[in-house]
Amino acid sequence: MKKILIQFDTDTQPSVFDRVVAVDAGAEQLFSYGNTTPETVTGLVHGAMFTRGPQDLKNTAIFVGGGSAAAGEALTRAILKTFFGPMRVSVMMDSNGCNTTAAAAVALARKHHGLQGIQATVLGGTGPVGLRAAELLAAEGASVRLVSRSADRAAAACDAIASRHESAALTPIAAETDFVSVCAGSEVVISAGAAGVCFLPEGSLQQLNQLKIAIDLNAVPPTGMQEIELTDKAVERDGTLCFGALGVGGLKMKVHRSAISSLFESNDKVMETAAIYQLACELAGSGS
Repeated sequence: MKKILIQFDTDTQPSVFDRVVAVDAGAEQLFSYGNTTPETVTGLVHGAMFTRGPQDLKNTAIFVGGGSAAAGEALTRAILKTFFGPMRVSVMMDSNGCNTTAAAAVALARKHHGLQGIQATVLGGTGPVGLRAAELLAAEGASVRLVSRSADRAAAACDAIASRHESAALTPIAAETDFVSVCAGSEVVISAGAAGVCFLPEGSLQQLNQLKIAIDLNAVPPTGMQEIELTDKAVERDGTLCFGALGVGGLKMKVHRSAISSLFESNDKVMETAAIYQLACELAGSGS
């Protein structure tokens, strides 16, 4: 029986990137649908549920993608509500790479430096990747400064994380300049801002003398941390281990492919932030 992956994309055109990764991950048939919404998805999910017997449903899985993480989360909730009893298939949500990228970044930080009790800062913390990176750091026991240009958005992001992790230590910070001061005292800094936004210019790492891990997830010049090269992977600069977007990307891609492959192990997996992070930690620990 062939492994079928059904791609529900909230954008008009289903992502070519996600389709290529699905094929590389072992999907033998790929059905792709664009403009998928919570209102239109039920009939499509029924098509996945009722065409194979319960014992064979592990060979069908759903991938939720698109440019908006919020839309992807809403779509995933609608999909999960459609299931009942044994009539369900495994689901993965990774809109705009938000979960796999954040998971890879924090897993690499964890591999090289303990996260429990440290001070961490996430620049661009209200974006899809930054929000999830902040959540994963907080879940690991780090005290997290979540930085955004908007005080309201930063506070709302911290409240959202705290609603899922009661013990999370989060500080919302609104800043548009002087990000060196914002990051002062941090042992881990992750830059997850929009493309072309530079938070830390040349010379910043030397000023952040407590910084152990610096991760820049922006691949578009100017990068978020000007001193970090795209290909940096645990490269030491001024006493800090640095990771660039491509340095993280190798693990991100392995996590993405492995997560899709795992969907076909059973018919009841839900691969979202926490589950994808667990997988990333396993892969990072194996030297990936």
